Amino acid sequence: MGELRLAELDADNLPAVIQIPPAVGEKAYVAPVVYSIAEAYVTPTAWPRVILDGDAVVGFVMANWDPDNEIPAFRGGIWRLNIADDAKGRGVGRFAVEEVAAEARRRGYDEITVLWDPAPDGPEGFYLRVGFQKTGELFGETIGTRRV
Repeated sequence: MGELRLAELDADNLPAVIQIPPAVGEKAYVAPVVYSIAEAYVTPTAWPRVILDGDAVVGFVMANWDPDNEIPAFRGGIWRLNIADDAKGRGVGRFAVEEVAAEARRRGYDEITVLWDPAPDGPEGFYLRVGFQKTGELFGETIGTRRV
């Protein structure tokens, strides 16, 4: 693995980032990147970022920074995390979580949240390994909270 970094979405990295799984219509526990990009376009508090390994697109993370949201779980944290298949198991997801936590600290947050499907083959193990603790349930999903 080279040097991981976050970058803003732009015309150069868009074609590669929308190829990151899952594909539109594929059953998965996270929305396709193209859906996230559309959501970010209409959500002023969204913070979409491309994850690069050197110059290669290896993932996508979208956080949300909305400290006044009526739903505490939506005030600050990870909305989406998609990792390219060939980059899984290389620390890319952990890197993305740490970068979101760092951005949260810069913005004055004490914690971040994430929601995940509690299915046996869902992402719960990953989120627990990177420091989230189960703190509730919302819309049938588990709420995870992590200090930053």
